Amino acid sequence: MTNVSIEQFDTSRPTDEQLQQLAADLNEEERHVLLDHGTEAPFCGVFLQEKRQGIYTCRLCGLPLFTAGNKFESGTGWPSFTPPFSEGHLAYLCDTSYGMVRTEIVCARCGAHQGHVFPDGPPPTGKRYCINSVSLAFTPKGVPLPDKLARGAPEGEAWQG
Repeated sequence: MTNVSIEQFDTSRPTDEQLQQLAADLNEEERHVLLDHGTEAPFCGVFLQEKRQGIYTCRLCGLPLFTAGNKFESGTGWPSFTPPFSEGHLAYLCDTSYGMVRTEIVCARCGAHQGHVFPDGPPPTGKRYCINSVSLAFTPKGVPLPDKLARGAPEGEAWQG
């Protein structure tokens, strides 16, 4: 199998019908975080201790967002990454909730809330992408990536990176 390249992912927005179909598969906590821009409780996310090699994708639409090789222990209670799989796979919004000014991260394809990015990460970027576990799905190295919209990864190919 060959590596899946960044250029092979269509980041155009799903139709409203596709978004409704994808959202129908979410549980209450996933809906709260992904669709209502909520936050999961710290130190309890399923991916906090994940150590396998692979790709973290958007839980809603399946777009690759982070590689396991860029995950690090930040001590904050949420999975942290630097840098993303592709800058074009994330969108950045100004978040002024709770009396703070932060940069919110959403999936560039479907708009699902992922977490926030902070300027206190390790080199080389100095950025810490602080992500909710429920916003993500994990695909181990060598396993085909999800293609929930039938347009992302070529069928049968797996991420080998």
